[in-house]
Amino acid sequence: AEQVGFARVISDAAAMAWLGDVFVLPTHRGHDLGVELVREAVEQPPYRDLTWFLNTRDAHSLYARFGFEKPNERTMVRLGRRT
Repeated sequence: AEQVGFARVISDAAAMAWLGDVFVLPTHRGHDLGVELVREAVEQPPYRDLTWFLNTRDAHSLYARFGFEKPNERTMVRLGRRT
């Protein structure tokens, strides 16, 4: 087994989480690994209902698939879903 990608999550585990450093090695791109990294981070407990933030220069459409919106040029936000 080898590591071909990673994603970093920083959170207070109560209200917010930040997604950063989503990266897949160039030789492994094009197989939806980045999609699965983001999905695992934002849609699984314990963080799925928190408000999420991220900064990106590209891949806006990837993050939009998971409910992130773009309030400005580099920041994207996904509002928490409290029940």
